[in-house]
Amino acid sequence: MKIIKRNASEVPFDAEKIINAITKANNAVDESVRMTDLQIKRIAESVVISCEELGRSPSVEEVQDMVEHQIMAHGAFEAAKAYITYRYTRQLIRQSNTTDDRILSLIECSNEEAKQENSNKNPVVNSTQRDYMAGEVSRDITNRILLPRDIVDAHNEGIIHFHDADYYAQHMHNCDLVNLEDMLQNGTVITGTLIERPHSFSTACNIATQIIAQVASNQYGGQSISLAHLAPFVQVSREKLRNDVRSEAEEFGVHLEDDIVNKMAESRLLEEIRRGVQTIQYQVVTLLTTNGQAPFVTVYMYLNEAANDQEKKDLALIIEEVLVQRIEGVKNEQGVWVTPAFPKLIYVLEDDNLGEGDEYFYLTKLAAKCTAKRMVPDYISEKKMLELKGDVYPCMGCRSFLTPDRFTDAGIGNIANAKNYVPGKHKYYGRFNQGVVTLNLPDIALSSGRSIDKFWKIFDERLDLCYRALMCRHKRLKGTLSDVAPILWQYGAIARLEKGEPIDKLLFNGYSTISLGFAGLYECVKYMTGKSHTDPEAKPFALAVMQYMNDACKRWKAETNIDFSLYGTPLESTTYKFAKCLQRRFGIIEGVTDKGYITNSYHVHVTEKIDAFTKLKFEAEFQALSPGGAISYVEVPDMQDNIEAVLQVMRFIYDNIIYAELNTKSDYCGKCGWDGEISVVEEDGKLIWKCPKCGNTDQSMMNVARRTCGYIGTQYWNQGRTQEIKERVLHL
Repeated sequence: MKIIKRNASEVPFDAEKIINAITKANNAVDESVRMTDLQIKRIAESVVISCEELGRSPSVEEVQDMVEHQIMAHGAFEAAKAYITYRYTRQLIRQSNTTDDRILSLIECSNEEAKQENSNKNPVVNSTQRDYMAGEVSRDITNRILLPRDIVDAHNEGIIHFHDADYYAQHMHNCDLVNLEDMLQNGTVITGTLIERPHSFSTACNIATQIIAQVASNQYGGQSISLAHLAPFVQVSREKLRNDVRSEAEEFGVHLEDDIVNKMAESRLLEEIRRGVQTIQYQVVTLLTTNGQAPFVTVYMYLNEAANDQEKKDLALIIEEVLVQRIEGVKNEQGVWVTPAFPKLIYVLEDDNLGEGDEYFYLTKLAAKCTAKRMVPDYISEKKMLELKGDVYPCMGCRSFLTPDRFTDAGIGNIANAKNYVPGKHKYYGRFNQGVVTLNLPDIALSSGRSIDKFWKIFDERLDLCYRALMCRHKRLKGTLSDVAPILWQYGAIARLEKGEPIDKLLFNGYSTISLGFAGLYECVKYMTGKSHTDPEAKPFALAVMQYMNDACKRWKAETNIDFSLYGTPLESTTYKFAKCLQRRFGIIEGVTDKGYITNSYHVHVTEKIDAFTKLKFEAEFQALSPGGAISYVEVPDMQDNIEAVLQVMRFIYDNIIYAELNTKSDYCGKCGWDGEISVVEEDGKLIWKCPKCGNTDQSMMNVARRTCGYIGTQYWNQGRTQEIKERVLHL
């Protein structure tokens, strides 16, 4: 069994240290009220048993809480008082400077929390360590100086989660939809160099990857680009290649008919598309941005976004090549084809790509094959999105959706000075999210003691806390000058503001959004009703909770003219943090706090037996009430020999839910070549990954890809998230 120290490093559990600490406290009190050595030993044994029952590595604070409880349970109140006093004194000493210890533990790679904070960051490499070190300093400044004390305390206690506090000191926003069309068609500037409109598809792809890298280095969230913005350059290359073929023929005195010229040019064009797409895939995978990870980029594939029929056919060529290359994967160090984490792919299901006979059904079949092999693309239903949002547009990053465009309807005009602005046409590219604060719903329920009246009262208090925290994020951005990130604010990714111009006008009127996140709806409902929210008797309460948060967002929006929106938070490391905080404050409660994780957003609990179609239909109601961002998934076995079943799920998504995905498995063992599912097993009180064929447990010698929060992770996860992955049941 292991224990997590205060600097987040993980070390072997040593019960003798518990005995020594209790003995010191015991010796500090009068001999007449001291415990016996046998009592101290029994206390230590009880603590060890409690730690083992957690099913994960406990923190030092959790162990000390258990020790306090056991001392008092033995009636040794004077010894307990001495122990508590000792803890408090040590805490004051530690608080004098905790940042140094955390930074040193990062450098030595012993910080378990940081090592698994982001499943797509390798904490060993210098660039990631540098980002984490800067983050620790930034977080320290944020907690001590920039944020109100009650918000910091609420975050530390797991009552809320103030996302990306390590970036808060800088004037940075969360995520966005890159206006790639404007930048490619009208030019941009990258590190002082003018980039003009490209004269070929391959050049456009190259420029797009440079834009992606620059954007990723100037924000902390995900970005999305649309392949429709690259499609016009297919025709540019087509015309150029036709001219090249004619010129080459003329050099040899040969006259070619137009049909021959077109066929030769088309053959060369397909090769250029292949190379252009490969540029995007390989550069995104191999680029390392200033925050130590590959750019968190989503590639959007929507046929009906094309401007005309020819452009739609050209867009289909690009989409086909993207899917073919993703099915193939990328080679790892051993030269084996594996699943890359990025770019993330989203494919829109439309009325002309759903069934046999549809013109673009061949793409949908290819997408299904890609999903079965590589877990992507995810799927957006054109039908349901039009029904619920009125427009079809991509999410930012893994699930964050902009609110439907209202600033255009209000006649505010081209406030971003975009060169591709069309008066009266709704605008989505160039818009962004200001930031996220997430509410821990199970904490509200547990704090209420199952009193409905008290639940809603505490809910109001916590919502007010979130509102003030979100307004801190908004005010931190307010007054930001465009100079801080020229690629974003001056050269078209978001806007084309003047040098030295504040970005303030982009923070209001719905141009950008700000997100109230939520997590643990299942556990909240389970505690309050005794039932899962899938139970017909408990579902109304679950929907009421969702509506209550939406009503708060509407109220705040009316008061501020800022687009607050409810967001189904993709907890990663925070799922573990929230769970530990709940256990520390409320103990172990079956079905509520007895896991090392809490459930993401509104999702059905990962252990609940439910079929794929019922799950998607059920979660669709909650997704509609999570307009600021939501995604649903179904867990499936290897589907590579059952593509028709994948297609059935995709058609169901089209008819029932805005945004969904299928979770398959895609692993490889570098020691024995196993390419099946690598298992999660428990050894010495810790969950580890183990090859079922050769028994390899060396993570550096295996490739494991799992979707955890709407995107694929490949750098492993903390103990809470690993437990959640282990306990997932199949839905097909």
